[in-house]
Amino acid sequence: MGTWDIGPFDNDTAADFGGGLDDAALNEREAMIRSALEIAAAPTDDLDAYYGERAVAAAALLAAQQRDGEPACANYGPSKQLPDLPADLRVLAVSALAQVLSERSELAELWNESADGPQWRQDVTRLRDALDPSVPSQEDVASAGI
Repeated sequence: MGTWDIGPFDNDTAADFGGGLDDAALNEREAMIRSALEIAAAPTDDLDAYYGERAVAAAALLAAQQRDGEPACANYGPSKQLPDLPADLRVLAVSALAQVLSERSELAELWNESADGPQWRQDVTRLRDALDPSVPSQEDVASAGI
């Protein structure tokens, strides 16, 4: 795993994905993000780490466009403008991240062998929850006294 940290773009595959987005025309970037999420969300016996890393990066870009979204990555993510990504990608991203976190995921298996695995899993889960409109935000929970 060419990985240097737990962030969504802190690995070679995701950094290359960001570079590919920068190289693509603006009108091609949404399709690239959608494709990365579709591949990871598709039912499979085994999800290759390569596709899992791309899905996490794509989901982070989508989350960054949400209200109060955190920037995906200033150093290794795409530096060029992304189009406004459609809301239907949120559901796809939630499915993709569920697969990335599943027992069928090579990426999850690799992180399970790492001391940083629990933090990585927590970060990906937080990303998935931020994109899932059916999961209340931390602010909603706090204000409701739940």
